[in-house]
Amino acid sequence: MASAPTEATPRPHAAAWLRLPRSADEWLVWTCLGIPTLALLLFFGLPLLTIFWQSFVLIDGSVGLGNYTAIPDTPGLVTAGINSIVVSVATTAVCMLLGFPMAYGLERSRMWLKPWVRLSLLLPLLAPSLVQGLGLLFLLGRNGLISRWSGVEQNIYGFSGLLISNVFYALPQAVMIIQAALRNADSRYYDAATVMGANWRQQFFHITLPNCKFGLLSAAFVVFTITITDFGNAAVIAGDYKVLATEIFSQVSGQQNFGMGSVVGIILLAPALLSVYIERVASQKQFGGGSENRAPLQPGHAPWRDILLGGISHVVSLLIWLMIGVVVFASFVKLWPYNMSLTLANFNVKIASGYQPIWTTLYVSLAAALIGIVLLFLFAYGVRELKGRFAKLLYLLAILPVGVPGLTLGISYIFAFNNPAYPLHWLYGTALLIALCNFYHYHTQGFLTMATGMRMVPKALEDAVACLGGKARHVMADAIFPVIAATVLSVFFFLFMRSMVTLSAVIFLVTPELSVASVAVMHLNEAGFVSQAAAFSTIIIVVVTVAMLAMHGLVRSLHIERRPQLA
Repeated sequence: MASAPTEATPRPHAAAWLRLPRSADEWLVWTCLGIPTLALLLFFGLPLLTIFWQSFVLIDGSVGLGNYTAIPDTPGLVTAGINSIVVSVATTAVCMLLGFPMAYGLERSRMWLKPWVRLSLLLPLLAPSLVQGLGLLFLLGRNGLISRWSGVEQNIYGFSGLLISNVFYALPQAVMIIQAALRNADSRYYDAATVMGANWRQQFFHITLPNCKFGLLSAAFVVFTITITDFGNAAVIAGDYKVLATEIFSQVSGQQNFGMGSVVGIILLAPALLSVYIERVASQKQFGGGSENRAPLQPGHAPWRDILLGGISHVVSLLIWLMIGVVVFASFVKLWPYNMSLTLANFNVKIASGYQPIWTTLYVSLAAALIGIVLLFLFAYGVRELKGRFAKLLYLLAILPVGVPGLTLGISYIFAFNNPAYPLHWLYGTALLIALCNFYHYHTQGFLTMATGMRMVPKALEDAVACLGGKARHVMADAIFPVIAATVLSVFFFLFMRSMVTLSAVIFLVTPELSVASVAVMHLNEAGFVSQAAAFSTIIIVVVTVAMLAMHGLVRSLHIERRPQLA
């Protein structure tokens, strides 16, 4: 005889969980919360506390405020700070001037070849940030194609080169944020304005811009933050133009001044944390979007608008393809730029440990992705099962890593794990530690995606499993996981792809015996082996592209399997 259905267990408030667990279900939820929370404290919280403490340790070993008071008397640091602000503000301005027309064209126009533009904007995300700098050197450097064809030697090093490479690195993220703000428009606002006699200019300035102003603000701060904290392009093309990202590397790796390096790392936290705050405010105050009953806006026929926006979008897209494409082309050139005959010899790398950095990067990326989906799934499930202030506190803890730049996190790992007194010191110099650093660098994005997937699970489905006698573990396995399997796959590939291309978070953690592909590209370029550096970059781009295609194929197949089948 089948057992009678039992009533679904209600979710308690967090206050009820402050006592010891009394059932297997409560133990499961506490375990799901405890493991990722402990890991987050060990591999994110503790390193940050360590770098904060290290910023007060002076070069002679004493403790005080000397590192902070020495900032005005350190000309190189002051200059780097001013330069970073100048180039970041300029990059933000250019990205907003180009990003808004491109986002508007993709969402509010009928311009041709939109898929081509979207694909073009993906390209910079498939390669390490320094690839934009390499591409610019191959095009406009002293030995670049344009310089040799025109006979005019150009100096692309410094502010101008860093600005251009940063724009192409940050532009895709600006466009995606602005697109999200424009996408949530409600056509009824525009219909009402048309009925009241408002022309397109009035509708643009009184409806469109106010509706997406917080998205624009969010995009501007994101661009500013990723520019001021980026190390890759600055390492390749900044030359004598010092910025904070290269200054922190110089203080730590060059001068062994760990205290001042920590101070620079703390300074880099300020714009990142401000960006997080602005983005949170923007997402809360954005109006006109997110309504389930909104009427999607269908762009009307306006040839002049489509030609103008299409022209801007396609020119930028062509430049992106040109910058990435010339790096791929250079990887097949025998001796850039003196012997332009094609060869595969550059892929037979016998320097810089050969292909070992590639294999290490694959291992690191797989480890980061596997560790990430397990911890993020447990964390998102545990937070979902709680209510009240404790759940909000854990949620806040989970999203904190987004405000920490990769350089700051990387240097904090040196101080935390390169200390023999620390119990986890054995991790230092291992690929596993690099994988953990990569994971916590992108922890917030993965957690938010996983938490969003958790909210998509129908409550009725969980109740049905519980009413049939299923425990919490059965609800997790039979109701939740099948629904968010596509989300788990997306998070896995996201962590894998970002780990393949990241540079700033791992630049301090590599050793002569252990390196990763993005760092190998930088070292090959510094040593003058530009074709081999291009070959390594091409391999990274191919691997990440294959991963992205695999992700889309697997996620699509899961969605097809979940569709109801007609008899």
